[in-house]
Amino acid sequence: MTVINGTQRPDFAAIARTVHRNAHVLDLGCGDGTLLKYLQQTRDITGYGVEIDDGNILACVKNGVNVIQSDLERGLSEFEDNSFDFVVLSQTLQAMRNTERIMKEMLRVGRAGIVTFPNFGYWKNRVQVLLGHMPVSKKLPFEWFNTPNIHLCTVSDFEKFCDERGINIVARTVLTDGKPVTSLPNLLGELAVYHFGG
Repeated sequence: MTVINGTQRPDFAAIARTVHRNAHVLDLGCGDGTLLKYLQQTRDITGYGVEIDDGNILACVKNGVNVIQSDLERGLSEFEDNSFDFVVLSQTLQAMRNTERIMKEMLRVGRAGIVTFPNFGYWKNRVQVLLGHMPVSKKLPFEWFNTPNIHLCTVSDFEKFCDERGINIVARTVLTDGKPVTSLPNLLGELAVYHFGG
């Protein structure tokens, strides 16, 4: 499992396996820039982060990450077509109001996209719902009343979404506790990582 600045993010290693060396990467909703810094160190990438929060912008600068302050909900009009090898949306998809628009924009400005999201179909989430509660876990740490997540989905939901829109899924990695899940991923997988487009 990848540990950076005390933060454990198993999806970072899965993303790094997809991103080729010296790639040009755009990280949407980049937070403090930890993923881009990790990719710089492990894959020699160049790139930019897009972030709206002032505190995270400052943290990106401290991390030596190029960052642009912008609201993803307005789209990516400041970027030209095919400007990047990869556009990454890491654990932010479920917080987007317009999922379809951001996916289209990712494929417009990048040759390929990578998304990661908590799998709402994970069995522990299902048990909590059966017991009458919205799930709270490491991957879904918020209560129903303070969550930024507005479009939770399952592995099956995301694949159906892509299929209906002609979005080509190149590869899928599903993880639980940082380890790959190969059977019944929609039930046994806690976190999904998708490479789509080119």
